[in-house]
Amino acid sequence: MKQNTALNILKSGKNVFITGSAGTGKTYLLNEYTQYLKERRIYPTIVAPTGIAASHLGGQTIHSFFALGIRESIDEGYVEFLMEKKYLKTRFSKLKLLIIDEVSMVSPELFSSMDLILRGFKGTDVPFGGVQVVISGDFFQLPPVSKEAKEKRFAWQSPAWKALELQTCYLQEKFRQDEDRLIQILDDIRSGTISESSEKFLAERHEKELTSHFTPTKLYTHNVDVDRINLAELEKLPGEAKLFVYESKGSQKNIEKIFKSSLVLEELALKKGAVVIFIKNNTEEGYVNGTTGTVEGFSPIDNMPIVRTTEGKKIKLDLEDWSLENESGTVTATVSQVPLRLAWAITIHKSQGMTLDAAEIDLSKTFETGQGYVALSRIRSIEGLQLKGLNTMALKVDPLILHVDERIKQASKKASDIIESMSEDDLQKTFDSYISQLGGIVSKEKIEEERENIKAGKPSHSAYVTPTHIKTKHLIEKSDTLIKLAHNRGLSKGTVVQHLAHIKEEEPEINIDKYKPSEEVFEKVGDVVLKLQTKKFKDDFTEDGKLKLKSVFDALDGEVSYDDIKMCMLFLD
Repeated sequence: MKQNTALNILKSGKNVFITGSAGTGKTYLLNEYTQYLKERRIYPTIVAPTGIAASHLGGQTIHSFFALGIRESIDEGYVEFLMEKKYLKTRFSKLKLLIIDEVSMVSPELFSSMDLILRGFKGTDVPFGGVQVVISGDFFQLPPVSKEAKEKRFAWQSPAWKALELQTCYLQEKFRQDEDRLIQILDDIRSGTISESSEKFLAERHEKELTSHFTPTKLYTHNVDVDRINLAELEKLPGEAKLFVYESKGSQKNIEKIFKSSLVLEELALKKGAVVIFIKNNTEEGYVNGTTGTVEGFSPIDNMPIVRTTEGKKIKLDLEDWSLENESGTVTATVSQVPLRLAWAITIHKSQGMTLDAAEIDLSKTFETGQGYVALSRIRSIEGLQLKGLNTMALKVDPLILHVDERIKQASKKASDIIESMSEDDLQKTFDSYISQLGGIVSKEKIEEERENIKAGKPSHSAYVTPTHIKTKHLIEKSDTLIKLAHNRGLSKGTVVQHLAHIKEEEPEINIDKYKPSEEVFEKVGDVVLKLQTKKFKDDFTEDGKLKLKSVFDALDGEVSYDDIKMCMLFLD
């Protein structure tokens, strides 16, 4: 199926499964679709199984959005527990369109859990609570990581998948690989039979020396090999390594979550000549997740690394932020670090989603179906491949996926025939009808106006309207007391205190000393807080390590109001 046909199916408001081999532009298509929606003031929710995958489309993890913690499987009792949460009611009441990316890494249990939660919150037994679901991924890629052998491993084996009655879009135009040999090898792997010509192409790349303008990234199946190679290569370079240590804000528990869900390092050692890979998207600066290059030196001003990319672009690095948000969208932790990793070697699992100019790939220890396919599909051209070794597992894909692949293609053909049989007028009526159903705009003038707003960085979405706590911040200078601030803002004292806590969290250096409670109240609260922190009773703290206000209130026998306790906490280190 062509991308334009798939985009028309998406616009029609159907539940859709987008698939296709590496380089067919699945992420590009989703970006085109989300742009189309935003121009009509529709804002989809985008989720993915890992933080790395989620970052490709600016989404969040499935576990975070659905408040699953570390769970994969849940029951109706857990859904009832979640339904007591006010913030989740608000979140799911607004949800109309859900995009799930990298579905190959989603277990059937996790897929069913999303379905169960949405049925509960939407109060209907319709699949996914009647929310339009768009799913993207390639089941020839790596399956979900599991510590135990399971009979069912893939999301499509969940009963919820069949219930969605998905329209299938099997993309087949190749956009990434720029020559036929690599395409043939990948297509052979997907067919389950490696042709003699593909074997010959691979044999020719065995220990093949790459031309000098390539800086190959070594792809290995195991972390231990990757770490060993990177450290050994760094040590070979002359001079002392410069060490970059992360900076952070937030609780240790949340900081650890950032490290677990991203590629950012606690410590990064670099030398001039080090081969590196960028681990963050920053198109303004000229790099994306997967850009490779070499450290040319360090800035004499701030000692930050200067990298020459494989394309020849010179980039002076600055710190990038990785942040964790809670359910209400508040940033609970931030890690700041140089957005690089040593890239003489990385694991194949971590390479999923990247596009590499050149790679030295060792598949001699392949232990999972799909690893060889993922590794080979990372590179743009076979000229950028040096193959170190293969084992019998290396070019195999899951036989179950081979079995269903033809059915997926047939379903795509059927969906394509139906949408292409519709006239332009009927298509447009279908598109406009669905946008109206979602509460979006269909007027050409308003859509054009919104396009201009987006270009100017002023989209109409409520997320871009001045946040309510920022309006409070603007009145701080002209409000001498807390009561006056609440009066000027037209809000209760308690709401204004919450705003101040939010403001202080975002801008720790802001001066709000004039709102500090009396010395007597401040000392009382300070003494109790110190005692509770010293005793460290588990029940007095939240999951992310914060002292509960109720514990402080009870310890003060209710003599100090919650609002005053909150204000005191803003001034306590």
